[in-house]
Order: sequence, then C-alpha cells, then structure tokens
Amino acid sequence: MVELLDLIPGLPEEIALDCLTRLHSTTHPLATRVCKTWHHLFHSTHFYLHRKRTGHTHKVACFVQALPLNSASDTVNVKPVCSYSYGVTVFDPLSQSWDRIDPVPKYPNGLPLFCRLSSSHGKLVVMGGWDPTSYSSVNDVFVYDFTTQSWRQGKDMPESRSFFAVGELNGRVIVAGGHDDSKNALNTAWAYDVSKDEWSELPRMSQERDECQGLVIGSEFWVVSGYKTESQGHFEGSAESYKVGSGEWNRIEEAWRPSQCPRSCVGVTIHGKLFGLIKSDSGIRMGICRVQLGESTIVTGSTYTAGPQELYLVEDQTGKFERLDMPDEFRQFIRSGCCVEI
Repeated sequence: MVELLDLIPGLPEEIALDCLTRLHSTTHPLATRVCKTWHHLFHSTHFYLHRKRTGHTHKVACFVQALPLNSASDTVNVKPVCSYSYGVTVFDPLSQSWDRIDPVPKYPNGLPLFCRLSSSHGKLVVMGGWDPTSYSSVNDVFVYDFTTQSWRQGKDMPESRSFFAVGELNGRVIVAGGHDDSKNALNTAWAYDVSKDEWSELPRMSQERDECQGLVIGSEFWVVSGYKTESQGHFEGSAESYKVGSGEWNRIEEAWRPSQCPRSCVGVTIHGKLFGLIKSDSGIRMGICRVQLGESTIVTGSTYTAGPQELYLVEDQTGKFERLDMPDEFRQFIRSGCCVEI
C-alpha cells in the first residue's frame, strides 16, 4: 500500500488520488518525475488496480509484427539471418492509433522468432522463442512497463519450450505445452508472477500438446488442441482448462475441429463455444491473429499467402466483422498478439 498523504498539497488525499487516477496513461511517464511520492504511486500495483476498479484503464492490442526492411537492422549495420526482423507494435482501438515499442536491449535487431506475448497488471510480457541469429530456443523473459516506457529482463522460463500456449489469469502468466529442444511435445505447465519475478510449477496436463493455443475463458485458462510427439501435425480435438486454486486440469473432448491448427485463430462464441476464425465471413484465410479486447475482438490476417495485412473489429455479441483502416507502414505480417490493459 502506497502512502497517499500530500499527493497534491492542499487537497484531501481522496480528492488528490481521484485527480491522479484520471490522468491518461500517456501522461504517466512524465507524472512519475514530479516527485518521489508520485513516482512510487504510479509504479505501484495498488494504484494500477485502483485505476482498473474505477474504470480509468483502457485496453490496447500488442502485436509481434515484422518490421519494415529498412528499419529492422540497417541502423546498426548488422544483416539479419532471416528475411524479416520482428518488433512490438501497439494498436489503440479508441484513438485508432499505431505505435512501435523500442527494441528489447538484448535483441536490438529484432525479437526472438516465435516468441509469445502476454500481460500482467498493465505490463507487457515477452517470453521464449528462437534466437534470430542461431535459431536456438531461448528461455528469456522480458517485461515492458508502459509507465516508464522501458524494458527489464525477468527470470528465465524454468524449461526450454517452443510453440507453447500462454495467457494471463489473475495477474499471473501461465505457459503450457509446446515442445522441448529435442522436439518432444510437453504436458508441463508453469505460472509466472510478474511482480515477484517468480515461477511456480503447475500440475501436468493429461497429455502432451505441441503447437497448442492458450486463451482465457471466464476464470479459466484453456489450452486448445495441439498434438503428441508421435502424432506430428495431427491436431487433437480436445482441450484442457485450468482454474487457479483447483490444482488440476479439466479435459474437454470435442472442443476443437481435429486436424485444424489452432494457433492464434481460436474464437469464442457468446455461449463459450470454440470456433475457427479461418471459417469466418471476413475473407481472412492466412496468418490469422486474434486479440480479445473486452467485449470486442481484434482480428488480423491476409486473404492470401504473403498478402497485405487486414484489420477487423469483431463484436462478440453479434459476430459482425468491421474492417478498420491500417496505415501502410503497419501492414507487415503479424505473427501473434495479446491484450494489455494500461
């Protein structure tokens, strides 16, 4: 709990806190420099949760997106091994604005390939992936603070894994499934507490699930489909859900269409049923990425291989797709994404 006295001299602390709570998130980096009291307040989880309770946060979509070729690594005279380098872009659906986050200091020429995104208490979390030069898997965890507009390196993932499911539940980031460095599918799962920078092991799922998809439905974290080591590429129709405190996974049969890859394209109906966005009416057929933003969903993708990205806002109640304008400089391939409430 942060001491709230003298937040604004001459004002009762409740009124002063209400005034600061109403500041837009874009002003927070400057506000933290006013005084030590404000600095501690704006960096506290208590203040973030207070803003969230009082309706003064808003949701943005963060994407792992290919960078324009002339901005990826030319500036440091390093030629990337892969065709594209990737960075984090941010789309604000309220202002319809796009922006790019500064590179992770450890990877100035592009994020690890196939890294995964999640969030916790207004912070963006980047984890795992392949080193963009050696293609070896990495266990790195990076946390971006929108208040300070800076990165910090978190505690490494306990196990090496690629193509895993990830999602945020009750402030903790959960990772599950994927495969290890020997391409063996995994059934293990871990939870990362961002504020404490600690990992804790969760119960194992009922089976291995490589290339599975994670999403949160209500108060449960779901791991959808995937396949076992001996069933390379043959996606399961089952899913598993985990509720914090339950101590076990619940297996759901016939939750997904067998043989269809679930990665980044799992939609949820208003009745809680899963469906594939590739079968939607949007016309998007390739490279689909879905980000849930409260009562609406952002869907990106292209109509054909290597085609330009299209952006849609989907109303969850009606399932109606509304095409949104996308600036030319942000129409590069989007690999994955997540929602951050800032």
